[in-house]
Amino acid sequence: MTDTLQVSAFYQENQARLKLKLRNNPRGLSREITQKELHRPGLALAGFIELFTYDRVQVLGNTEIQYLASLTDEQRRKTLSRVFEFNIPCLIVTNDNSLPVELVEAADRANVAIFSSPLTTTEMTHLLSDYLDHKFAPTESIHASLVDVYGTGLLFTGRSGIGKSEVSLDLVERGHRLVSDDMVKLTRTAENVLMGTGREKLRHYMEIRGIGIIDVGRMFGVRAIRMQKRVETEVELVDWRGDVDYERIGLEEQYKEYLGVRIPHVILPIFPGKNITVIAEAIALNLHLKVYGYHPAKEFGKALSEMMENRTSLQSYLEKDFE
Repeated sequence: MTDTLQVSAFYQENQARLKLKLRNNPRGLSREITQKELHRPGLALAGFIELFTYDRVQVLGNTEIQYLASLTDEQRRKTLSRVFEFNIPCLIVTNDNSLPVELVEAADRANVAIFSSPLTTTEMTHLLSDYLDHKFAPTESIHASLVDVYGTGLLFTGRSGIGKSEVSLDLVERGHRLVSDDMVKLTRTAENVLMGTGREKLRHYMEIRGIGIIDVGRMFGVRAIRMQKRVETEVELVDWRGDVDYERIGLEEQYKEYLGVRIPHVILPIFPGKNITVIAEAIALNLHLKVYGYHPAKEFGKALSEMMENRTSLQSYLEKDFE
């Protein structure tokens, strides 16, 4: 998770996307953004500063600019001097509104960057919130491989050398898409969704023991890779042990939690000759069925109960047939 974001980095990454223009002295670019929320300072401009959340990015729309325009020059100077006494990270004026001279002067004195944009306040708020949510989202890196199997993000975990990369490569060869091998960066989005991606330049390289490093993107083409994927199920590969009672029916589902998000957790024992790739595809398809409201294990249990009940009724009938 990013704790702080420098205003210069924010400007560089959003200049084109948010159509931003720096409108005053660039000294304010060295300030830092520490909050992902935005604020519209209408009440603070009107004099109510008790609840002024000054440490957020301030967005001035038509309302704030027209309010400032309604003041006399002296009132505007006093109002803006009072607001810029607070440690504001930066300020954005939307709708290409004209900037009052007093606003630029006060921001320069306080070394606060002012940006303008032709976007409406609603558009700016929506796009900027998405960006800041992503930047300040909690993250965690784990030793794993992530593959998109039939549209389901399967996270393969297990001890080093157990075969995560080999299973991933086999899935790619069968038409599925690699997100990352060896290291997966998990991010919890604002919607409480767990997203997975890899290291920027190494995400599609894969280490296959006995061969070395291969480039999956170059080898299989763009159809075999993707940049990120929602993580929907963890498949933990473990060595087969005869003394362990592994799940056989699937009625009791297990979960694992990353960054506060629970995902289904499947423990998959492996041994030579077992086709893990086909089982991984079955796990993905089984999850699809559950999403659509069909739980195979529960349906099996229900059918088994009905069959036993019918057999009991028939047995009772036959036992009482004395003709």
